[in-house]
Amino acid sequence: MSATTWQEIEDLVASLEDLQRRKVIELARRLRPGLTLEDIANPHDFPELADADWQYADGQLSGIQSVLAAVRARRREQEG
Repeated sequence: MSATTWQEIEDLVASLEDLQRRKVIELARRLRPGLTLEDIANPHDFPELADADWQYADGQLSGIQSVLAAVRARRREQEG
């Protein structure tokens, strides 16, 4: 059994981030067609994004992005 590498962990979390980002934008576009990733970075500009389901999905994306940042920081610490 081989050890998991930092790159494998980072790739896994990055794929989770990509999946969640797609979910967030698809949900946003159901609430208001035509929204872009840039638009959803400023959800206060779009009242439709006050939707609880969208906010939950966006919160999950933020959590995944925090994990990815932590993984990258730890990798730099150990490889640096």
